[in-house]
Amino acid sequence: MGGIFYGVAFLMLSALIFTFVLHPRKHAPSAAGETEQPPMPTLPLNYPPSRTVDASDIHFGVKAADPYRWLEDGKSPEVQAWLAAQNKLARSYLDALPGRAALAKRFSELFHIDTISAPGRAGDRYFYMRQNAKQEKGVLYWRSALDPNAPEHVLIDPNPFIATNNASLGAAAPSLDGKLLAYSLKPNNADEATLYVKNVESGQDLPGEVIEGAKYAEASWLPDGSGFVYTYLPPGDPDHLSDRPGLAVVRYHKLGTDPKRDVVIHEKTGDPTKFIGADVSRDGKWIFFEQANGGNRNDLYYQALSGQPTSDLADHWKPIVVGKDFAYSLEAWKGQAYILTNEDAPHYRVFKAAMDDLRRSNWREIIPESPTLVISDVSVVGDRLVLQGTENIMSHISILDLDGKLIRELKLPGIGTAGAGGEPDHPELFYDFENFTQPPEIFETTVNDEAQTLWAKINFPVDPSPYVVEQKFFASKDGTKVPMFIVHRKDILLDGSTPFMLYGYGGFDISMLPGFRAGYYPWLEAGGGFAIANLRGGGEFGEQWHKDGMLLKKQNVFDDCIAAAECLINEGYTKPDRLAVRGGSNGGLLVGAVITQRPDLFRVGVCEAPLLDMIRFPLYGGGKTWIPEYGSPDDPDQFQALYNYSPYHHVKPGTAYPAMLFCTPQNDDRVAPMHAFKMTAELQAATSSPNPILLRLETQSGHGGGDQVSKSIEYGTDIWSFMIHELGAKPLDEVPNQDANH
Repeated sequence: MGGIFYGVAFLMLSALIFTFVLHPRKHAPSAAGETEQPPMPTLPLNYPPSRTVDASDIHFGVKAADPYRWLEDGKSPEVQAWLAAQNKLARSYLDALPGRAALAKRFSELFHIDTISAPGRAGDRYFYMRQNAKQEKGVLYWRSALDPNAPEHVLIDPNPFIATNNASLGAAAPSLDGKLLAYSLKPNNADEATLYVKNVESGQDLPGEVIEGAKYAEASWLPDGSGFVYTYLPPGDPDHLSDRPGLAVVRYHKLGTDPKRDVVIHEKTGDPTKFIGADVSRDGKWIFFEQANGGNRNDLYYQALSGQPTSDLADHWKPIVVGKDFAYSLEAWKGQAYILTNEDAPHYRVFKAAMDDLRRSNWREIIPESPTLVISDVSVVGDRLVLQGTENIMSHISILDLDGKLIRELKLPGIGTAGAGGEPDHPELFYDFENFTQPPEIFETTVNDEAQTLWAKINFPVDPSPYVVEQKFFASKDGTKVPMFIVHRKDILLDGSTPFMLYGYGGFDISMLPGFRAGYYPWLEAGGGFAIANLRGGGEFGEQWHKDGMLLKKQNVFDDCIAAAECLINEGYTKPDRLAVRGGSNGGLLVGAVITQRPDLFRVGVCEAPLLDMIRFPLYGGGKTWIPEYGSPDDPDQFQALYNYSPYHHVKPGTAYPAMLFCTPQNDDRVAPMHAFKMTAELQAATSSPNPILLRLETQSGHGGGDQVSKSIEYGTDIWSFMIHELGAKPLDEVPNQDANH
């Protein structure tokens, strides 16, 4: 829980399209191709006028000018008119780019395919996502787990919602017997959600089971399926929506009762930087409460549970660990707790303790910290422990007994990224595997047997054989060795001539793993290469790696990215006028920071759903929930660190800035779109180069973007045609022998 990217529960369609999938547009090019394109607008562009105001913030004697503050009011008629003009300009430029028709056709070939996710089991049923080549959205199915030839049944099909509120499927949690499903729908793929309950056998929603305020709700069922606990987020003061997360409460819902009368089992914290939630143990004997404090820190509480939760629980939470600067997760099974933590172990370790006394002094370490393996998850599957982690950013999965003794390493198909899942009372284990040149495959095995079979694979129309993957370490500004993955044609000339895209994130303990990125293949086929940098702030090398890129050390992230760009240039992969930098959300902050600190290094920046005003970020969207990661402008030291790198405050008039494409959902309810608005206006006014500064808007998607295939095709066409043109790559219809790549 927490961070810019909120957690998801149980079932979500695999991310097969983009690293950061975003945004539709209204006028897509025909997949069959366009016979001609409009003429390119003359450079430099005639930007819409953007007035300035005398506004500023003063913190600790430092005046932070804010000349475009009026753009924060996205609902005002003036701002609406400005946005319409900006989007019209962006469309006139993007629609005229050469090779769009061929690029759109290629994306259509890549994304109009059959896909499937690994199944999760509940009772005697499997639940999984499937999408056929003609569908816009993935569909949730179920079938019997007892018969491999059993027919599958549609459970939730979001495709009909496209014509109404374009809702996407959010969290989905089946009851333990698989007979019921609590699931949420998110209009326009926003964070706001409504929770429903469905009878799996009939496929019908239960009448009256509708819970609003389900933005953070992930149902944890009682064993008998009579109800569940969840986090409820009530409406907030419209003038202080950034304080709303602090209003969240944990409630219990009994099926058949009015959700508005659900009992509160934990009151609100009143602190918008905290996330709260609760879980019921599988046997129903215990209930756990978690308060996530940001920065990969949390508190855990618990108490015995007898029957259904009541309001009395609110006064009887017993602490397990409270007030420590570490992360803890816990799974209860057969009277024992299995606790994964980075307490005094940046690579994580595992403890075991009896459920009847979870005092810290009673914990027994059963899996010590490894000097090289970073443990990411431990779970009980088939009365065994399944340990997952990464070593040098490559996945490893182990099966151990309940005392932590190694039974065997799971033999993966190769070097790449894998994720496994199963249930405590069933031995079957499903895992998926992929890497940059290996499309996703799903394997079935058990914790008791080494034999494994291919359960499903995703067949993309690509030929990975011309491409090679390298992992290269480079020295950052302070001497820290930082790795990146580099993907390019095998016959690349290291003479700086190859167009390259550098992608990074660097925050919230999120790791950039070697996964298959179908949306990057048209770029590779056009002769480009890409690099994925494993910047500090992520979790690739454990908690210290994360801490070294947060709060007062956030500048390390940008230094790492700049050093990655310099490495690509110095070693002949590319050169500044053929290099793009791309990132979304926290990665959008990365793009804004490096193009303002080192505009000479990049020819293109693609900045998606970004944070850019680091002085006013807590005032909008989910901003206050990220204070533990970034810091607060109300703290003198943290303010200075924020101000020192805040991209919006470091745009310098008369500077030759790269070509920039800002992409933002106009109604993003997580990262306020005002960041992209203000930065666009600032750069358009300041740049001395003819390079375009464009703002691409969406009106029907949230922070995570649209979840339709057609929108992904449209977005990919815009992004990559922009980069192909600005970096001097050849459009696909001019690349010889393209048919051989399909």
